[in-house]
Amino acid sequence: MAVTVTDNEPGDLVDPSEVSSPRTFRRAFADLKRGWQQRALWGHLGWQDIKQRYRRSLLGPLWISISMGVIALGLGILYSALFGIPIETFLPHVAVGLLIWNFVSGCILEGSEVFIANEGLIKFLPAPLTLHVYRLVWRQTLFFLHNMVVWVVLMFIFPHPLDFTLLLAIPAFGLLAINGMWIAILSGILATRFRDIPPIIASMTQLLFYLTPIVWTIDILHQNEAGRSRARLVELNPIFHFLEILRRPLLGETVVGRYWLVAIVITIVGWSAALVALRNYRARVAYWV
Repeated sequence: MAVTVTDNEPGDLVDPSEVSSPRTFRRAFADLKRGWQQRALWGHLGWQDIKQRYRRSLLGPLWISISMGVIALGLGILYSALFGIPIETFLPHVAVGLLIWNFVSGCILEGSEVFIANEGLIKFLPAPLTLHVYRLVWRQTLFFLHNMVVWVVLMFIFPHPLDFTLLLAIPAFGLLAINGMWIAILSGILATRFRDIPPIIASMTQLLFYLTPIVWTIDILHQNEAGRSRARLVELNPIFHFLEILRRPLLGETVVGRYWLVAIVITIVGWSAALVALRNYRARVAYWV
């Protein structure tokens, strides 16, 4: 008698017609739903990750903000002098750029190893695969909120004309977090199968830092015709759009609609790819890690 092996988990309600076909979008969405329902667990684990990292430290998580503030100050002063841009304008630009970049790079770098790093839990804990992704994004969100202290301090030292558009920072960060999830799902699954993926992603992420206007401004490129052509090329960098939809409200700058449109399109395409990967390879991750 032939026995069909499926990837069912406790609590799954399986349609008899799907028993012979474990690769279904229904199970992919169910994994996302069950992962969200266990937010008490991944929320606690996220807090524990931060506590463990700064265990026996006098200042604890405040070191996150201090280290980012020192880096932003050093880079802001250096590049402000090199580019001839007033420090009161350039330092907030660099600091907020680093604030957003730390979240993005954290989701990319840790996302590529999210399942490898949780090998023990995946093999021995009957939990949704996406629980580890929620935990990762939650941990990066906590880091982001800690670093927001730097932004608050800079707004007191170098006041910017903030208005109601500041509220757009909330949906902008939400969109950023949603993208962090699909990146972690897609790259995490690929990395469990092909272990060369994490170092490749690390190298590409480092390159993207220099290609993204964080320690330089896109306005510099608009000084001549050749520069304006390069400025249009910058928009081919997907991270640029997510950077701008969040940085502009935080600095009181004009909101650009096309950045939001591109970010939304990237979100749809990225999640489509992640759901296909989750549908096809979710059950194999436990064997690959």
